[in-house]
Amino acid sequence: MSTGAAATAGAGTGAGAGDGPATLAVAGENVVDLVPVDGTPDSYRALVGGSPANIAIAAARLGTSAALVARIGADAFGRRVRERLAAGGVSPRYLVDASEPSSLAVVSFDEHRRASYDFWFTGTADGQWTGAELPDPLGADVRALHVGSVALHLDPGGAALLRMVLREHARGAVTLTLDPNVRPDISGDLAAVRRRLEALVPLCDVVKASDEDMLHLYPDLDPVEAARLWRDSGPALVVVTQGADGATAVMEHQAIAVAAPEVEVADTVGAGDAFMGALLHALDTRGLLGGDRVGALRTVTPDDLRRITEYAAAAAAYTCTREGADPPTAAELDAWRESLA
Repeated sequence: MSTGAAATAGAGTGAGAGDGPATLAVAGENVVDLVPVDGTPDSYRALVGGSPANIAIAAARLGTSAALVARIGADAFGRRVRERLAAGGVSPRYLVDASEPSSLAVVSFDEHRRASYDFWFTGTADGQWTGAELPDPLGADVRALHVGSVALHLDPGGAALLRMVLREHARGAVTLTLDPNVRPDISGDLAAVRRRLEALVPLCDVVKASDEDMLHLYPDLDPVEAARLWRDSGPALVVVTQGADGATAVMEHQAIAVAAPEVEVADTVGAGDAFMGALLHALDTRGLLGGDRVGALRTVTPDDLRRITEYAAAAAAYTCTREGADPPTAAELDAWRESLA
């Protein structure tokens, strides 16, 4: 994909705008992860990631057409971002050329290869959305809009993304989904983050959060109990991921806990994003995405909810077997799950 393929400000309005179909639009950031090279502590590899970009790629690799709504930095890393999205099958229809540089994260691993991050977001492309740069409305082929992560919490861009969600909620044409991906070290006042999320969650149909997210936001509550409170505020489905312990999916009259497949962990980078992308794909394959399908989503059977959640947990576990945010294709995931049966 050439660097000229980005959408211009305000582009992407109406059906068929931009390049390629998109059942799913994912709004948020790209981040260049600087990952330490084993055995050489002063050396790092630059791997392109970012939670929303990872989610779009994860869904696209599994077979759900996706577009990323993102501002792309005006630097060499920005070119790599575009190349990665193109290789992952993500439509560029809602990409915007930005004058600011790309965002960076320095990755550290603990003894269990669980990742933590030090971020550089000040003055970068990802937090600077204006309303004119966001698609209004989304294309007629788009059946779901996903938001979340750092871009949602950094103003002025976060406020613009929230206005887009409010507009799409009022339009009623798409399923709205959220993964907060709370990062206290860069998102500022946790009380303000919690207020924004508590305004956003009731607008959404599907929410995925990690147990770590919930403990940041509600340190005195069990993460699954916090998920129940969020579900009671409006969403059809709230899922809490629990790392090696699997995940719990909460709906109105049911809570389904699933185990995570046991794997040898290369690292955990992008595992939660693979879960979210696979969750959206599983909903898509069952015809549960779209504003006209929310009623069907609310009546998913326990057996189907378990299958959906197990599929997403398997995608997350598979991603942990590879370095960096490298989610599986449908063929890889299907073959691997069959080998575990």
